[in-house]
Amino acid sequence: MSITLPIALTVAGTDPTGGAGVIADIKSFQSRGVYGMAAVTSLTAQNTLGVQGAYNVPADFLDAQLKSIFTDEVPHAMKSGMIATEEMMRVIKKYVEEYQLPFVIDPVMISTSGDNLIDEGAIDYLRSELLPTALTVTPNIPEAEKLAGLTIENEEDVRKAAKIFIGDIGVQSVIIKGGHLKGDAVDYLFEKDKETTLSSARVDTEHTHGTGCTFSAVITAELARGKPLEAAFRTGKNYITKAIQEAPGLGGGNGPINHFAYEGE
Repeated sequence: MSITLPIALTVAGTDPTGGAGVIADIKSFQSRGVYGMAAVTSLTAQNTLGVQGAYNVPADFLDAQLKSIFTDEVPHAMKSGMIATEEMMRVIKKYVEEYQLPFVIDPVMISTSGDNLIDEGAIDYLRSELLPTALTVTPNIPEAEKLAGLTIENEEDVRKAAKIFIGDIGVQSVIIKGGHLKGDAVDYLFEKDKETTLSSARVDTEHTHGTGCTFSAVITAELARGKPLEAAFRTGKNYITKAIQEAPGLGGGNGPINHFAYEGE
């Protein structure tokens, strides 16, 4: 008996403690009833205290992983996380353009603990070549500042950055996460002709490791399920809020969130 399952693919690095990267993504896919696949870009030695080391997979081996996936079973949506080099970005772009599936970019540049996770030279390629292939990109404030080239201190600055993403960089849409701003936790979805703003009370906690990975993974899972972007954004917001509220308190630093807390449809 054949069972039809939505399939989501993550292309990202590892976190051996399971709070971020492909392991967090697979947990997020599974919790949303989506079958998860993963192609690994980098192996990291990290925990809740920081990143102790990283080994970037050669681009030709990333290509081999993606070829194995796409020649056997094409996913319904995919996301990327940590992509450390331009060469890996070129490989990913090839598959996105060939298969034309919904693509979510979480532009991972700096870990929660402040460690750089991407080559400086790769940022230009990310901005000019890879971002325009995505259905949406999900930067936090520091990432949005880096990519848009301006300082973001308030909601007006967020809208300025969104105009740069859509008008200059050429993305289809952008979700700017406002967790680094003061006040409530406000996230913004900007499409070419529409803006959606979602707000929740800020949770006073240090346990936010893997929030960006998880948020973008849930959005990807919802897209794989056939949901429109705005609905995926709303589910992602509700999911991440609950996951932070019920973080298990693991580790001695910025602990992981709870991938089992959200029970919504």
